[in-house]
Amino acid sequence: MSRIGKNPIAIPSGVEVKIDGNTVKVKWPKWELEYTYPKGVNVVVEDNQVKVTVESDDYKNFWWLVRTLIANMIEGVTKGFKKELLVVWVGYNAKLQWDTLVLSLGFSHPVEYKIPKGITITVDKAPKAQAKIIVEGIDKQKVWEIAAKIRAFKKPEPYKGKGIRYADEVIKLKQGKTAGK
Repeated sequence: MSRIGKNPIAIPSGVEVKIDGNTVKVKWPKWELEYTYPKGVNVVVEDNQVKVTVESDDYKNFWWLVRTLIANMIEGVTKGFKKELLVVWVGYNAKLQWDTLVLSLGFSHPVEYKIPKGITITVDKAPKAQAKIIVEGIDKQKVWEIAAKIRAFKKPEPYKGKGIRYADEVIKLKQGKTAGK
């Protein structure tokens, strides 16, 4: 059985958790998130905690998943999530134009990415890179998905390390064919 699923989730003060059928709504004064969990999983709010249980062993695979998603919702509305990306190489750059992220990545044209609702993107200067892109939002899945889409425009290559990478990512560089001589 899942050890993660057994742990109750503490609800911080100011956060309101409502269960309506198979839907969990987490509300903070500014934000609200909603998740519909699968049948066979029971979610109960009692004593300022959220507890997740399953009806039978057939549904125990969903136990830890539902518990983790609800915990991420509570953390998202209170603290939010942030993912940082670095644009590395000479001539590569990133800038914001209204609601669009414009990336210069060595192509013949700039790459434009329209920022979806609920996500905030900021661009700063970074000490060891051309630009630092910060993706922020309350939905963890959405933040990480958008960061992955931005990184996919120009993944870091293994010989010089140029491209877009996560700030905490380590690129192990290859030597190249002239290094052996």
